[in-house]
Amino acid sequence: MASNNPSTPSVKEQREAKRAEKVAVLKKQQAKEKRNRTIGIVAGSVGAVAVIALVITFVVSSAVPKVDPADIDIEGLQTFDGLTAVHVATAVDYEADYGMNPPAGGNHNQAWLNCGVYSEPQQNENAVHALEHGAVWVTYNPDDLSDADVETLRDSIPSTYMLLTPYPDLPAPVVASAWGVQVQLDDVDDPRLADFIAKYRQSADAPEPGAACTGAIDGPGKVS
Repeated sequence: MASNNPSTPSVKEQREAKRAEKVAVLKKQQAKEKRNRTIGIVAGSVGAVAVIALVITFVVSSAVPKVDPADIDIEGLQTFDGLTAVHVATAVDYEADYGMNPPAGGNHNQAWLNCGVYSEPQQNENAVHALEHGAVWVTYNPDDLSDADVETLRDSIPSTYMLLTPYPDLPAPVVASAWGVQVQLDDVDDPRLADFIAKYRQSADAPEPGAACTGAIDGPGKVS
């Protein structure tokens, strides 16, 4: 029954008023949720940018500066100047001819020893040819090193342009040689080994830098 009092809303008007009130509340809630989503997106984007910036900063700050080999000083380094590099078919007495034990250059066989790790002593004349190509030859006295020591050496050298072989009667437990240079090391943990490899492996001072260190002779007892 409709109200006859003009100041009193009808039932229909009351329903419409309640519906309008609900719509207003709903719109207000939707607007609030939209603001929250926008704030979340912005905050997330800022956070992502901050994380990326932190990662970039970490990478840049953690990068190891490249060391110029010329700046590496190695205590106890021996140098041998004026070495000949003639291909010969006979054995060479490197100690008598050049004052080196083991050899670090000089006349050598025309076939080079393929770079790698060997469990047996190798022919000097073939190994020296590998030095001519820029390889570093790490020799060790098997009487001074344990199996664990030899494994440490194997794990500490690069996989290319390297020779690792036993060499009886060395003047030190470990000797590292490149063309014209050599250093005697106290043990397998001597930090000068890493410096020597960094300075002389594939060095431009070798007579034939960049020439192959594979494709020739695999000596006995090649491990890798």
